[in-house]
Amino acid sequence: MKNSYHSNTHQYIAFTMLKFFLLLLCCLNSFSFAATKKSFLQCLSTCKNANNKLANITYTPKSTNYTIVLQDYIRNSRFNTSKLRKPIVIVTPLEESQVQETVKCAKKVGLQLKIRSGGHDFEGLSYKSKTPFAILDMFNLRSVEINISAETAWVQAGATLGELYYKIWKKSKVHAFPAGVCTTLGVGGHFSGGGYGNMLRKYGVSIDNVVDARIVDAKGRILDRKGMGEDLFWAIRGGGGASFGVILAYKIKLVPVPPVVTVFNVPKTLEENATDIVHQWQYIADKVDNDLFLRVFLQPVPGRSNGSTTVKASFIALFLGDANKLVSILKEKFPELGLEKKDCREMSWIKSTLFWAFFHDDFPETALLDRKTVANSFKMKSDYVKTPIPKDGLQGVFKKMIKAGNIWMMFNPYGGKMSEIPESETAFPHRAGNIYKIQYLQYWGHGGAALDKKNIHLLRNLYKYMTPLVSKNPREAFQNYRDIDIGCTKYGYNAYNQAKVYGVKYFKNNFDRLVKVKTEFDPENFFRNEQSIPPLAK
Repeated sequence: MKNSYHSNTHQYIAFTMLKFFLLLLCCLNSFSFAATKKSFLQCLSTCKNANNKLANITYTPKSTNYTIVLQDYIRNSRFNTSKLRKPIVIVTPLEESQVQETVKCAKKVGLQLKIRSGGHDFEGLSYKSKTPFAILDMFNLRSVEINISAETAWVQAGATLGELYYKIWKKSKVHAFPAGVCTTLGVGGHFSGGGYGNMLRKYGVSIDNVVDARIVDAKGRILDRKGMGEDLFWAIRGGGGASFGVILAYKIKLVPVPPVVTVFNVPKTLEENATDIVHQWQYIADKVDNDLFLRVFLQPVPGRSNGSTTVKASFIALFLGDANKLVSILKEKFPELGLEKKDCREMSWIKSTLFWAFFHDDFPETALLDRKTVANSFKMKSDYVKTPIPKDGLQGVFKKMIKAGNIWMMFNPYGGKMSEIPESETAFPHRAGNIYKIQYLQYWGHGGAALDKKNIHLLRNLYKYMTPLVSKNPREAFQNYRDIDIGCTKYGYNAYNQAKVYGVKYFKNNFDRLVKVKTEFDPENFFRNEQSIPPLAK
């Protein structure tokens, strides 16, 4: 009994000491975080450009509008929970010089800096972290300066695609820019990752039409294309800007569009021969007229009988021309769809951006200026297809979708201009040889961790099924459709061999060149996240 008593006493003392140690460590960490925040804010307050504006651009957890500013650009509600670490400071610069000072001060005090320009960040890497961090939110820097005579525009990183499209339209009815169909995307992240949209078969991706840029580098310098040099300019066109600095603005080349374009949305269910039609689409999607972009949107829907589910394949098109020509092209190249002129709608290009963004017909062009969007819980993945998927493979996909209940897939065609540009021309490498890109989408309500886990598992299961049907060695992925499942690394430790796992999927043979650029311009790895480009070890 005596030995037992002493043993229990020793265990109790050891346990008490451990609790005390953990409490002390927690207090020391809290003190350290508070000191870092204080040092950071003090540094900002002494900057020559701060003046009296600091209070207008910085938010701490004690600020009245802190939560509103933080949550306004969180698009994935999986990452809007009380359990996730919040930024100790949010900086919302009004001037480029304030971006410079923020970078310098964060680097000086050793504070992790996350850059957010729109919030369409599938894994939340721009607004969450496992270590103390600040957010540099670019939403106030959103000017768009159009020069129609030169057919160019300077667009700041915090502008949305909707704002860009609207301001182009206000200046010209026959100019446009090739970028995404989601109008609340922020320019900074969208362009720097490539910028995929429905005119890529005619004009390439967004960065194929970027001619200059302004960036704040790790030394706090503002550099344009001439100042940064061609290597860094190459890297921030498809390599992700957040690995190299803070994108301030891009200078873009506007492209011509006709006064009238044509769109359609033709749905086919499995009972309406969707399997055969989708299968045949694969043989024409990248080969038809370059003026045509024809997407396939797959989603499970209620079937004809009670309680049944089927899959609907929606064929959604943008054609840079009139309906008669479009119908003629598809009657010859894709008669399986059975397109008729009554299925088509002719409209201006700006109206087509509203159509593709799922606005109702009666919405005015000013709807493009709305920066708000509904936040849902979701998980996304991507793939590239180089060989048509056989019918039995498609049938297997549809069975998986029906079983899961809420997985969507989008087949986005390549070909055209994309096949003419070498893989090494920009950091974005996905060019010739791709028939189409797949975007997987799994949306669900705000059901907590258990529902998150269930739905993510269903999507991963479908993704695993797709392995033999998509690109190989590497299995390619689109960096703008960020997927943390790919080569997940320990936070803050982006060793080259770990980073190469996701690096070659996103960037193929361009990865090593990106590493060299990173090593030259940010050798201390100040600009980093869980899937950033690492510098070579010293």
